Amino acid sequence: MSTDQTLNEAVEMLQQLGLKEYEAKCFVGLARLSTGTAKQLSEVTDVPRTRVYDAIRVLEAQGLVEIQHSSPQRFRAVPLEEAAETLRDQYEARVERLETALADAEKLDSEQREPVQEVWTMSGTDAIANRSNTLIGDATEEVVLVIGDDSLLTDELVGSLNGLNERVDLLVGAVTEDLEARIHGAVPRATTFLSSLDWLRTAGVADDDLAIGRLLLVDRSAILVSTLVPDTHEEQAVFGGGFRNGLIVIARRLLSQGLIPKRDSQGN
Repeated sequence: MSTDQTLNEAVEMLQQLGLKEYEAKCFVGLARLSTGTAKQLSEVTDVPRTRVYDAIRVLEAQGLVEIQHSSPQRFRAVPLEEAAETLRDQYEARVERLETALADAEKLDSEQREPVQEVWTMSGTDAIANRSNTLIGDATEEVVLVIGDDSLLTDELVGSLNGLNERVDLLVGAVTEDLEARIHGAVPRATTFLSSLDWLRTAGVADDDLAIGRLLLVDRSAILVSTLVPDTHEEQAVFGGGFRNGLIVIARRLLSQGLIPKRDSQGN
């Protein structure tokens, strides 16, 4: 990645975190300079000099820039670690305010529906991982998880699995011996197994467009199955809940057909 691409990416990320374009460009410019005047910063960033002062005032108010009141004034960015922590705090505060606002919003449909025969889809590894962790955290009896790709064994997933109540049965499978060994080391309380289902072993095969990412069955009443594009790792998932859900029936049959050999005799 070229320097220009790196700088553009940094500016875009700062804008996603709430800064306006000129503010983001000025902060990135100052991050490259030990100190700088408005003239120097304008030359480095292509931000009009008159707009530099406006951007600096905002950045100072947010704790991202310091000003030396000399003639001419000089500016410098706070240390990267401090800036990252400040931006993180601001972002988290915005998310908390959003969560509160949405929770307090009046519901237009207050009818309670029985969660039966639900099937939903979702996209994006972060969102799917969050949903998986939520389902795992809600488990009261049993969690069965098959991981189809090494990249999905994240610290967050490991934390969710290790955080389960001891009364919850935990079975975690993998499609390779190396991944099973990693799971066993990361989640010692889990019963680990090597999947015996051929259709889970698709990752890395040249003529396959998709590979199984994760298969999660919680309390035998909720299921999530995701697929990965091998080249890009783009992830999509379907999930559902309810004892009569067809996905649950399929999952139960998979369990009885050798996904977990030691449970074959226990039936569906």
